[in-house]
Amino acid sequence: MDVCRAVLEPLGCLCRQTCGDGVADMRRIGAALALVSVMWAPAADAFDLRFAIQTDKESVREAVEAASLLGTLPQDPAPSGQEILAAAQADYGRLISALYDAGYFGPEVSIRLDGREVAAIPAIRAPASVANVVVKVTPGRSFTFGRASVGPLSPQTEVPAGFAKGAVADLSAVRAAAQAAREGWRNLGHAKAEVSDQSITARHNAAELDVTLSIAPGPKLTFGPLRLSGESAVRPERIRAIAGLPTGEVFSPSELDRARNRLQRTGTFQAAALFEAEFPEGTALPIDGQITDRLPRTFGFGAEVSSEDGLTLSGYWQHRNLFGGAERLRFDAEIGGIGGSATGVDFAFELRFDKPAIRGPDVDGYAFARADKLDERHYSADRLAVEVGLINRKPRAYTYSYGIGSVYAEAEDAFGARDYWLLTLPATATYDTRDNPLNARSGLFGQLSLTPFAALQGADHGLRTTLDLRSYRRLGDKVTLAFRGQVGSLAGPSLSRVPVDFAFYAGGGGSIRGFAYQSIGVDVAGGDVAGGRSFATVSGEVRVQTGDKLSVVGFVDSGFVQADVLPDITSGDWNTGVGLGVRYDTGLGPIRLDVATPVGGPADEGGFEIYIGIGQAF
Repeated sequence: MDVCRAVLEPLGCLCRQTCGDGVADMRRIGAALALVSVMWAPAADAFDLRFAIQTDKESVREAVEAASLLGTLPQDPAPSGQEILAAAQADYGRLISALYDAGYFGPEVSIRLDGREVAAIPAIRAPASVANVVVKVTPGRSFTFGRASVGPLSPQTEVPAGFAKGAVADLSAVRAAAQAAREGWRNLGHAKAEVSDQSITARHNAAELDVTLSIAPGPKLTFGPLRLSGESAVRPERIRAIAGLPTGEVFSPSELDRARNRLQRTGTFQAAALFEAEFPEGTALPIDGQITDRLPRTFGFGAEVSSEDGLTLSGYWQHRNLFGGAERLRFDAEIGGIGGSATGVDFAFELRFDKPAIRGPDVDGYAFARADKLDERHYSADRLAVEVGLINRKPRAYTYSYGIGSVYAEAEDAFGARDYWLLTLPATATYDTRDNPLNARSGLFGQLSLTPFAALQGADHGLRTTLDLRSYRRLGDKVTLAFRGQVGSLAGPSLSRVPVDFAFYAGGGGSIRGFAYQSIGVDVAGGDVAGGRSFATVSGEVRVQTGDKLSVVGFVDSGFVQADVLPDITSGDWNTGVGLGVRYDTGLGPIRLDVATPVGGPADEGGFEIYIGIGQAF
């Protein structure tokens, strides 16, 4: 049974005490006739709407005005008299419901059109036009809970604090108590727990509301079979394997949510809805799945511009269901440095294959091959990398990945030209509670990456480690504070033997804005710059929403690169950039425009940098 419906139906008697049965029936008939006849209503002039709400509580005033349909009617073109009458008739119930929600159970509502009470105007005799509308509301006394009882409760259930004797009789507290009681039993396997009975009485003399909710836990159930419907090109046995419903185990709402998330994160399905069957089969509760596929083949493209490093163009093509098991094959291509003044043109191509539920529902497999031709500010390289591995997604926002790979490169940097061939064992642990990864406003993100590597040719063995920490906090509805800290270390090779694509550089849109991409490194003999063996950066942003789509951002980034294995914040040569940005929210992620300038540090060459891209800087 729907909880909200269950705890609100008894309040109908309170509404009749205020409005009267006859008036309520007249409103219902009038609203229906109004809808039928509205298309023939003549054009009218704009009307004046005034609320007279007898309260000193701004929250009550706002709730009443927000509930009114009259307040939503357009003034241009002006509504007809029939439209105004229909909205006014509906407002009686809407305003009373809003007052009930605020804890007022003896309200008086009067709505007058040009001085006539709406309840007395027959719907078939609606005025041709209306000049003035006055909504007068007297909320009356604020009610408190006299009795607030709900049960029986499961051992783990905590009743919301607002549902207690003496608390303001807010109906949202009643709904929350019913929901908490029901969910408490569902979490123990009683999937069909419901509100079986309720008594809600308003005692007007005492201004108290007595509420008693009875809960029927129902039997303890287990997960039954997953029954699929809809037309999907993914094989049914693969859908069941990906969902990973623990058939035969005790029902759990969280397990059902995890099964939905597993199906959705494949990217193969347009919709993957899982519903509890209405009736159990014995002690087993079947789950009904409605599956709809996305288009199997898609492509996309992107662009990013930096004032010094030029234009970067990227594109991809992917197949979301290659072999009928939701396998994903994706090809990415990127060309960067177009028109750049400090770097040459870069090329990158990558082919990646992902297979969900390769070892249980929470372990996916991946394999990729990537070829790069890099012509960067301080080094160049032709590189080929391959890797295979597993991604293990745990509950509570944890993800682990681990694999084995190989990198071959022909490179040149400040220490000269060299070829090397490495065997790598990459591993990553991620913790992510962000509300929206593309445009976070709250939550935490942390990622630790470890890449041991063994030199098969032209290099030394070593270990590359990076740590990325981010925090997001909302201040009201419009302001977000975002912070980021990064550190990295490379142990093993000497500075001159560091593989160029494992060395650390800083500067650019994802690092220290105001400085050109990878312009910050370690000074070596002859004035050349090489990648370092450690780095540290910190960033802070204040994001202020100025409209439905637009935001402005102020930011500061600072960091350094060192030759030592471990970063030393006390001896590091910090480089700092500051700037302002604009974000336009597209729904898929914000379009970013940042303008930054350096304000100190050994790499400060003055000027400014412009960055245009998709997504927040971090």
